Amino acid sequence: MKTRRIGTTGLSVTEVAFGCASIGNLYREASEADVTEVLSCAWEAGIRFFDTAPHYGRGLSEERLGRFLNGRPEAVISTKVGRVLTPARSPLAEADGFVNPAQNDVHYDYSGDGIEESFEQSCERLGRSRIDILYVHDIGEYTHGVAGNAAHREAFLGSGYERLVRLKEQGRITAFGLGVNECEVCLDVMQNAGPLDVILLAGRLTLLDRSAEAELVPACRAAGTSLVLGGIFNSGILATGPVEGATYDYGPAPREVLDRVAELRAQSEALGVPLATAALHFAMRHPAAASVLLGTAKPSSLMRNLDALATPVPEALQALFD
Repeated sequence: MKTRRIGTTGLSVTEVAFGCASIGNLYREASEADVTEVLSCAWEAGIRFFDTAPHYGRGLSEERLGRFLNGRPEAVISTKVGRVLTPARSPLAEADGFVNPAQNDVHYDYSGDGIEESFEQSCERLGRSRIDILYVHDIGEYTHGVAGNAAHREAFLGSGYERLVRLKEQGRITAFGLGVNECEVCLDVMQNAGPLDVILLAGRLTLLDRSAEAELVPACRAAGTSLVLGGIFNSGILATGPVEGATYDYGPAPREVLDRVAELRAQSEALGVPLATAALHFAMRHPAAASVLLGTAKPSSLMRNLDALATPVPEALQALFD
């Protein structure tokens, strides 16, 4: 599998990354055997870039990934900070959409001390003394609202950003950036804190939603910041098409989105390309993308997407991307 460089660092990642939310039991429980099978499938397919987070199953995803990657030092791992875990005060059957998570409570902390505490916890769960890429997870108004984000922004600008710089200088991390679902906070941090090596951007640079192209992509190009693209199906609708119950941004798709997806499907299928395949190729071919994130607990789903990426598509499809 081809590799691409992250920002101006010496770190290279495979052009496809494996997203580990599902192995944290997102929406449904995955057995240990299921997890080993899908991670083995990703590894055998040549994927060497794995993305996880404390949020995914309250640490369960990191624990499982750490066990699988033990003895595989060539793997590149990204995880996230901004949430600090503590032992649960009462049993948890479900948390934030994760079924049977690890028994931890969580609180947000984007300060320098909070970031370092979260980082050290992740290192322990992953069984590593350093992490390749560290993302600040879900900072911004998309997650916290205007009022709620004000304090988090102050904490991050006040001490969080500098702590990331220090961790990089110490060699504990190779690259850092943001892992978010919005463009605005990326531009804010780049303008008011300092440069970022990489941004994991979910859902804002897809065949359906290209809002990142207005300001963020040019800003990243100017700053030498890489983009890792997540949410390339916009939480489902670009995979399922505009069917009843289709989801967009983790909720029911509104009528205008359904109509736009119907147009995209008609255009891609007129060229003999399924909509999901077109969405995958859009992400992979985008000149701003260093890697494309695929996440699933099912080897069949992973291989279906990898096969779609490997399938030649007509050059006329590029007109849909331009």
